[in-house]
Amino acid sequence: MKFVIIGGDAAGMSAASRAKRNDGALEVTVLEMTHDVSYSACGMPYNIADASRDMDDLVVRGAEVFREKQGIDLRTGHRVVKIDRDGRSVHGVTVDGAEFSVRYDSLLIATGASPVLPKIDGADLPGVMALKSLDDGRRLKAFIDAGVRKAVIIGMGYIALEMCEALHGRGVAVSLVKPRPAFLPWMHPGMADLVSAEVEAGGAAMHPGHDIERIDSEGGLLRVRCSGGLVLDADLVVVAIGVKPNSGLAEDAGLSLGPAGAVAVDGLCRSSDPDIFSAGDCADAFHVVTGGRTWIPLALRANRAGWAVADNVTGGRVELAGVAGTAVFKVFGLQIARTGLGVREAEEAGFDPAEVMIESTSRGYRHPGGTPVHVQMVGDKRTGRLLGAQLVGKESAAHRVNAAAVALHQKMTVEAFSQCDLGYAPPFGPTWDPLLIAANQLRKLL
Repeated sequence: MKFVIIGGDAAGMSAASRAKRNDGALEVTVLEMTHDVSYSACGMPYNIADASRDMDDLVVRGAEVFREKQGIDLRTGHRVVKIDRDGRSVHGVTVDGAEFSVRYDSLLIATGASPVLPKIDGADLPGVMALKSLDDGRRLKAFIDAGVRKAVIIGMGYIALEMCEALHGRGVAVSLVKPRPAFLPWMHPGMADLVSAEVEAGGAAMHPGHDIERIDSEGGLLRVRCSGGLVLDADLVVVAIGVKPNSGLAEDAGLSLGPAGAVAVDGLCRSSDPDIFSAGDCADAFHVVTGGRTWIPLALRANRAGWAVADNVTGGRVELAGVAGTAVFKVFGLQIARTGLGVREAEEAGFDPAEVMIESTSRGYRHPGGTPVHVQMVGDKRTGRLLGAQLVGKESAAHRVNAAAVALHQKMTVEAFSQCDLGYAPPFGPTWDPLLIAANQLRKLL
């Protein structure tokens, strides 16, 4: 049996390794268009912040290990350009220009996502860069090492804020700009203000609500020209306005697409063709709160879906429960965490939401070192069900969100969550955990 995988990062290599462990006789072929496989993309901003580290430190397992120790036919520099469903084969071209074709019995599309680039003049100038692949990271870090004093980041999402901190740590003056006026629009406004204040206290200049009109190069400097006459000078421009699923191969093959144009899959990670699976940032998922399709490209889902595909290809049956959209990130001294739905998202999904925002502390009463923890929690007025939570704090916010994520997976009510027996000791939190305080307050509204 021939199992062919297009894409050699998180989902692809997780599937390849597990499939080979499940069935040593299985012929596993991985076709990866770059020369990098199995690396920690999420670690790139932190690697960039440390001038002493090599970007290749983020490689989890080299290609030769997959080939020599696991018997996987891993072919780097192989770009697939067509899926022939009738002929059960894929066709492509190598970096040397040679054409190839490979037959499959089962196929996994794990082509990931690519950065969204602004459709403006100057977006292709030297010094205008995005960060998605390991090669992007190498180029960006080498450019910074060559001497960057000022940078403009287009965007204010997760990657933009992580890169803001990374560049600041390298002594680079940073300005952030984006078209939409709301900073972190998914977040409770009061909590978003806390994050914005932290970014500005770190020395970055914030310019929300400015359309980016074009980028010029004058006198060795890049100039980002924006609406309202705003002009930002830079040695480096980092584009971080989001990513889009690499689903073109699937679309050309006639497979169904879901939200954001991602490959539509069922709980088994099968596409609309039962012999073709999809996993990772190019595939959609079901949301555990709404029950509907969603596209939330995050690392844990990619690895978990790769495992599920491998088990399903090798004779098992693994159906994934779905995602809650749990995400954490850090910017300067703050941890930011979210899971489930915000108020606007809950309304769009047909719920009747109520929310509270509370301020508590990260440690017990008068225990030294405690800092504020802010919690926003959303519940449904009709059913009492917990719908989502957000946390911001200097410590413990990133891990506290996991309790709320588990509650969402179990479809708990706010009442039931408020009765959970969460751990307590003064170095780790107050007697009433901040999440329990928020749940008790939300109960009153429900």
